[in-house]
Amino acid sequence: MDVAAAPGAPSDLFRRIEASFLRQGLMQHLGARLVRVAPGLCEVALPYSERVSQQQGGFHGGAMGALADIAGGYAALTMVGTDSEVTTVEYKINFLAGFNGGELRAIGRVAKAGKRIIVATAEVLHIDASGRQSACALMQQTIVPVPKTR
Repeated sequence: MDVAAAPGAPSDLFRRIEASFLRQGLMQHLGARLVRVAPGLCEVALPYSERVSQQQGGFHGGAMGALADIAGGYAALTMVGTDSEVTTVEYKINFLAGFNGGELRAIGRVAKAGKRIIVATAEVLHIDASGRQSACALMQQTIVPVPKTR
């Protein structure tokens, strides 16, 4: 079990995932942040901005898909050794509703972790200014472990 040294301090697992997350140019450009990491789980937040909007003012589906992919992918990364990375080979996403303002939260979870294939899911929620959560999208993905190159 991955336990932090002090209450509220980031765990080794969180720091490992965060180090990779901070190298994600797209996530940095969009303003996403890592919220929570646990074995088989990763939560990522994306605040609303003009960088993630589409022509009608709502969150762009591409931004939702990228956020879901990152959350599921990092959930998968928690299940492989430190000498490995992961890469998505396929995902399917259903958009449930459009939103603007507030922020999106993608919660990735590993459904099954095998040696060669990892299946993950991600639920994307919209959180408005009052804290109300609404379902935004659902994703399922197939991920493969790959050797770490940096």
